[in-house]
Amino acid sequence: MAELDRRSFLSQAAGGVAAIALVPSLNAFGAVRLDGELRVGVVGVGRQGRTLMGELGKIPGVIVSAVCDVDERRLSSGLRRVSGAEGYATVAEMLKSGRVDAVAVATPTHTHREVAEACFRSGKHVYLECPLAHTREDCFAISAAARDAGGVVAAGLQGRSNPVYQLARGFFRTDSVRDLVSMRAQNNRKTNWITPSNDPARREELNWRLDPARSNGLAGEWGTQQFDVFHWYTERYPVRVSGVGSVRHYRDDRRVDDTIACTLVFEDGAALQYGATIANSYGGAHEVFFGSNAAIKLAWSHGWMFKEADAPTQGWEVYANRQQFHNDEGITLIAGATKLAEQGKLKEGIGLPFPSEYYALLDWVNAIADKATPACTIDEAARATLVGIAANKAITTGKTVDIDLSGF
Repeated sequence: MAELDRRSFLSQAAGGVAAIALVPSLNAFGAVRLDGELRVGVVGVGRQGRTLMGELGKIPGVIVSAVCDVDERRLSSGLRRVSGAEGYATVAEMLKSGRVDAVAVATPTHTHREVAEACFRSGKHVYLECPLAHTREDCFAISAAARDAGGVVAAGLQGRSNPVYQLARGFFRTDSVRDLVSMRAQNNRKTNWITPSNDPARREELNWRLDPARSNGLAGEWGTQQFDVFHWYTERYPVRVSGVGSVRHYRDDRRVDDTIACTLVFEDGAALQYGATIANSYGGAHEVFFGSNAAIKLAWSHGWMFKEADAPTQGWEVYANRQQFHNDEGITLIAGATKLAEQGKLKEGIGLPFPSEYYALLDWVNAIADKATPACTIDEAARATLVGIAANKAITTGKTVDIDLSGF
């Protein structure tokens, strides 16, 4: 969506404001700019890899032509989900096969460096899931290697390509929100983070998230995705973080906390409160920006704005769909509102038709078609990942940690 400046936002007629403010870029409507076919190989077909395979299959012109995984059972499972794809046990074999133009990497975080560097050297287009890596060293190595890559390289931080988030950012950067007061986010999902297996060695590999040597816990694995939303909106990064964590529910000798809370502080004193748990699902995943004129709540498929009683009326509110949240009335930020209004569907307040992974992949595919820079670069992903690493360190050590983003 084109950025909104204050003058154009306030000076348009009411109907024009609705059109400018509520219609994001063409990506929101699923426009695909490929000329011909794009053959994509998916590396790592666990839960996230299978999700990427499903979303890639929805994009016209994209063919999942190859599947790669070191785990034979997962490889077989992945192959059953796509027709005509070839299976490979190693990335090297897949890259040499001549069957792929692009690669989507969804292997465990601690394996990203080796896989990504091989894909970059091959000249293929690459989509790399996030967090980028599990160590600072690997973040820098992946970022350096990406600069020499021959193809279009995108990082899987999904907020930047999400039509609702693009739309809401336009509001955020006007007087609709005004002075940023505070920020809050959470990710609550009831899941034990355990993949069962009767084979001890395989069970250890599958459950790498519960190994402190290979995992940055909830702050790194989940927080990174959400931290980047705040970086993108504010165009700033936190400078220090403190936090706590513990095992509140899963008494199975795990060494990675199932519940965390942390505070990330920005240079001007603004604070982001973040919490996550795998022991409760209430509230799901969302981010909130509190401003002196309004608050914006984002929940990946939907977004809302809550206007303060003393905030000035700007005219476009009468065209917005409204929803009641306890004692507050929220204005639903609907991607493609003008198109929905023409169809008589604006009052339904529907969210995005596809999950956020779809829009991230679509943005990458269109960047390939246009020979353009994708919505999220590897360097931005590295910054968000380093914030996640620092947050996990603060939680596990109980100390305040300075966030060092020098070098990016």
